[in-house]
Amino acid sequence: MNSSEELDYPKQILEYKDGFLVSKTMFAACELGVFDVLHESELALSAAAVAARLGTSVNGTDRLLSACVGLKLLKAEMKNEEAFYANTDLSSIYLTKSSPRSLYHMMMYYSHTMYKCWQFLPEAIRSEDEMATFMHHMDSIWNICGKDVITAFDLSVFSTVYDLGGCSGGLAKQFVSVYPESTVTILDMPKVVQTAKKHFITGEEHRISFHEGDFFNDPIPQADLFIMARIIHDWTEDKCSQLLNKIYKSCKPGGGLLLVEVLLNEDKSGPLTSQLYSLNMLVQTEGKERTRTEYSKLLTASGFKDIQVKATGKIYDAILGRK
Repeated sequence: MNSSEELDYPKQILEYKDGFLVSKTMFAACELGVFDVLHESELALSAAAVAARLGTSVNGTDRLLSACVGLKLLKAEMKNEEAFYANTDLSSIYLTKSSPRSLYHMMMYYSHTMYKCWQFLPEAIRSEDEMATFMHHMDSIWNICGKDVITAFDLSVFSTVYDLGGCSGGLAKQFVSVYPESTVTILDMPKVVQTAKKHFITGEEHRISFHEGDFFNDPIPQADLFIMARIIHDWTEDKCSQLLNKIYKSCKPGGGLLLVEVLLNEDKSGPLTSQLYSLNMLVQTEGKERTRTEYSKLLTASGFKDIQVKATGKIYDAILGRK
């Protein structure tokens, strides 16, 4: 029987969800020749050195190597704040092409053939409403993580709240349930807002409203607190700075900005989920996952102060900056 803790936070199910990310990380490292380059080198190599030998981008290579450390396929040693990578015994034996016990060709068959076939497995039950399906995905995680990030800090002093890119309103619902004196306005694109009103927000959520707009290009109204959950990790440093500067100007004196993101360890050691998500950002967006130091620097550079970071023990953590 499952314990109450397992029912409150289904760690095993969330790990299963990321299973294909694990597989494709290993497959990509094999196909690119990461393990072969490191096997041929007598010394541990930096991400830049590996990228130079493979002809790949330093940015992408660094994330791939970091994720392989989390998978225990590589080991990393920090020298002057830079990670140097080497194979583990496991990867040297089974993932290098030259090893007598190599599984390289099996990995390539799974990557190029099996993986492509299995993507059609759920075709028969696929939802016709792709926007609603995506929003249900975005909404569901807040059922198990939302309260933790909302209560990481005492946010009761903020009465007017804007959830930028708040999508279906899942986190907004958590906020008003914890802080019943506050109101939350979700600012998102018109199509998202229309879908949220149709499928997710009923008349009972009277303290939640919507504002149609593009937070990059349209004005951002003033508020006591701004929330950005899983938003900043989508963008480059320049775009993050552009958006954070804009939010700072709209933030009332004494107000704040709450970022909700997965955090990378400072020493490149994990967590594995964050490393895999960072690789996913490389595939799907122009952004990346960051360390608490990197988020603190972004907020400080935009004018925010008294930066606090709280790890929740679940997937998403909370970063609060004050104006």
